[in-house]
Amino acid sequence: MEITKDQILEVLTQVTDPRTGHNIIESKTLESIDIQQGKVFLLLNTRGVDAQILSSINFQCVSAIEDAFPKLIVEIRKNEVPRPISILPQVKNCIAIGSGKGGVGKSTVTANLACTLAMKGYKVGLIDADLYGPSIPTMFGVEKMRPAIDDRSGKPMLVPILKHGVYLMSIGFVINPEQAVILRGPRLSGIIKQFLQDTVWPPLDFLFFDLPPGTGDIQLTLVQTLPIQGAIIVSTPQKVSCIDALKAVNMFKMPSIDVPVLGVVENMSWFSPVDAMDKKYLIFGEGGVEALAKEEELPFLGKIPLVMSAGISSDAGSPEVLTNDAFRQEYIEPIALKIIHSFANS
Repeated sequence: MEITKDQILEVLTQVTDPRTGHNIIESKTLESIDIQQGKVFLLLNTRGVDAQILSSINFQCVSAIEDAFPKLIVEIRKNEVPRPISILPQVKNCIAIGSGKGGVGKSTVTANLACTLAMKGYKVGLIDADLYGPSIPTMFGVEKMRPAIDDRSGKPMLVPILKHGVYLMSIGFVINPEQAVILRGPRLSGIIKQFLQDTVWPPLDFLFFDLPPGTGDIQLTLVQTLPIQGAIIVSTPQKVSCIDALKAVNMFKMPSIDVPVLGVVENMSWFSPVDAMDKKYLIFGEGGVEALAKEEELPFLGKIPLVMSAGISSDAGSPEVLTNDAFRQEYIEPIALKIIHSFANS
């Protein structure tokens, strides 16, 4: 049966505009609906709307429609031309991946998200700024490679390493890991600026920044240096991890930073042994990240289990999504799609 605009309108009455407390129809946030060949296109009035509020509205719209009509593909359009990023005009969306503490699998999540988006046809780049453990070169199997130099413009420029469809730059390419940990904010931000300004980046749909864990001076310096349009926080469900994840959320909300948090990802949600995949062992507890998202009114992007093969594949230089279709489709793709929708196809 053909789905009508009235049916979509009825579903969207569930979507609240946080600015007014009314639904997006009453608030006149929704301007138009167009349905074509299994896709529904929403045009939103985004003039003067805070980026974090817009992200919340986008997330609510997509969730409501997909829950009611699972076969429909939702695309959200804005009636405002997005502000260009002068430092990287050829990059559409820059996303920071952060965590309050180390050991939560932030880099693994970043690598799998980047590869998943590349597999879906998007142009993707990844800057590994994690000085405490620049693991992206290992995860992509390029730890012994170094960026080429392009001097055709008269100025030596770094060339990102392309692997698994993702353009890569890493602290690990230019500094030994033993040296990286003694870097301080100004020196590190100088290297990152080189990655941005003195690197031949192709046109990209998404550029991910894998940040060092924590919320200290180094993290603040980096976040203030980078042209970030949105942040994603990764945490395990463990209480101590969620406490630190909240610190990361608050860092991005600081007036001097003011980066919208696109949502939170719960990693290592459970563990299932290879010989008993029907069993779920909640090693780090349950529900902590969802509770954090609810308390902070942030989108909960999804859960990712602790998979033994993921660690093996990362060490082998091949992120899990490249060889494990079930893992990619069930856990990573839904998160990737929410990221796409949060930018409203800008």
